[in-house]
Amino acid sequence: MKKIFIVTGEPSGDKLASTVISKLKKNNPNIEFLCVGGMHLRSLGVKSIFDLKEITYLGFTSVLFNFLKIRNRINKKINQTVKSILDYNPDILFTVDSPDFTLRVAERVKKSNLKIKTIHYVAPQVWIWREGRVKKIKKFIDHILLLFNFEKKYFEKEKVSCEFVGHPLLEDREQSKIDINQIIGKNKAIISIFAGSRKSEISVLTPILIDFIRLMNKKYNDMTYVFHSTKEYAQLMQSFIKKSNLNNCEIVSDDKIKAHILQKSIFAVAKSGTVSLEICNAKIPSIILYKMGFINFLIVKILVKTKYANIINISANKEIIPELLQSDCNAKNIFKFVDSFLDQPDKIKEQQKKVQIVLNELKTSKSSSELASLSLDKFLK
Repeated sequence: MKKIFIVTGEPSGDKLASTVISKLKKNNPNIEFLCVGGMHLRSLGVKSIFDLKEITYLGFTSVLFNFLKIRNRINKKINQTVKSILDYNPDILFTVDSPDFTLRVAERVKKSNLKIKTIHYVAPQVWIWREGRVKKIKKFIDHILLLFNFEKKYFEKEKVSCEFVGHPLLEDREQSKIDINQIIGKNKAIISIFAGSRKSEISVLTPILIDFIRLMNKKYNDMTYVFHSTKEYAQLMQSFIKKSNLNNCEIVSDDKIKAHILQKSIFAVAKSGTVSLEICNAKIPSIILYKMGFINFLIVKILVKTKYANIINISANKEIIPELLQSDCNAKNIFKFVDSFLDQPDKIKEQQKKVQIVLNELKTSKSSSELASLSLDKFLK
């Protein structure tokens, strides 16, 4: 029986890996699995050698202020993971995202056992910073699965075996019918708000967004603003809204309901991140926000080499979706941009047209998980 060891480093990677393994198990049931993963891989019956929470750390500053403690713990987990992989002796080591953990594991495994095929899903963002990593990666990664087609040039230049499989957020999904009138009043125009998925992001952006809504309420009296939240931080967001005394704001944390709300929205205001792809795929006009603490900003400014923060703009190499970053990210500017779009429907049509051209280049004929699973199966033969 063939064996695959899966290594993830955070919940999003665990979820992504599970979609691939789920497809692979259907196509090839004669495979044994072991992993470093979370609840999504466990739901498929794949045992994890330790709890994923033990290696998940978010934010530059949390790492900086706890550097020695985190480094020692991560090193111990890397040692434990490498030993488990070598003892398990899989045909494939399948690493997913979180390069600071997963690729360090892959490098050490490859040095100890050249026979184990190493396949990585979700390339490190070498197009944003540290492009030189590609030369190092090619020494221990046999094949890399890319989310974006423009990434190929960075890896092909160094003769790294790679394959464009597309981004999961750009896949069309069937949606069950949900009556959102139970959540949102009838005849109300919806503006979707995405303040981020981390506590630090929500704490910085939500007060700014509340002030933006106050400005909107002076001109528009038929709008409902829906904050899309994770279940973990719904209460935190609720506390901000409760203090604001605004009566036309709602919070949704259920993924199915969020998808329906987005589809019914006339506009979206979102913190920069992968959610932008979901917004664009739903053909909803938008603007992008990005604001962080001063220390984090200095670190990013030094490291990042891209002109834009949003993946659509990066892919197009021009600003299709307006970006309000750092000092420009304030209530007055957000209002000015949203108001100008609502007042000029042609601006919305033009953005949607340009976005769809970019998205068509980022989409694949089959789902990302299907293409990734076929690639793994190929390496098993």
